[in-house]
Amino acid sequence: MMPNSVDNKNANQETAYLAGGCFWCLEAVFNRTEGISAVTSGYAGGKTKNPNYEQVSSGKTGHAETVKIEFDPEKISFEEILQIFFSLHDPTTPNRQGNDIGPQYRSAVFYADEKQKNSAKKIRRQIDGKKIYPHLIVTEILPLKEFYPAEEYHQKYFEKNPQAGYCQLIINPKIAKFRKKFSRYRAYAFDEKLRD
Repeated sequence: MMPNSVDNKNANQETAYLAGGCFWCLEAVFNRTEGISAVTSGYAGGKTKNPNYEQVSSGKTGHAETVKIEFDPEKISFEEILQIFFSLHDPTTPNRQGNDIGPQYRSAVFYADEKQKNSAKKIRRQIDGKKIYPHLIVTEILPLKEFYPAEEYHQKYFEKNPQAGYCQLIINPKIAKFRKKFSRYRAYAFDEKLRD
């Protein structure tokens, strides 16, 4: 797998790289978000070149399970994406999301430029200030160096495995929460998007 740099497909397209626990959860929600054209599960923030899932899962490569989000900033801003992101996981637990434990499950924003860096710091500060969580946010805000797409079986995992236990117990509630809290961003169901 070749690493992807910060690559915009056209002038109207921007890219965000977010890690918040298992990438299947973030991918499933952002695939249902208006203004987002593509979501790719992968790995960022580590030192090993071209890592595979088994290597990342060991916690020794330094990578976090990360999603690459391609979006139209005229329809949804980077800051709005961050607000959704911070609501989908617990950003106060270092190297852990629920039963998923290890540095590969840490919370991180990998920024593409200074504007994204400043936006991430601003949103993190705002959420801390509102005391939404009982503890301070530990989400890392780091420059994106390389992003490696995950293996094909991880892509659109929820759509391929909707009856799997993890999808039913973990991902479905996140999608329901998103639909309730951020209904203005859900203009279509994922299956409708695929038919376009």
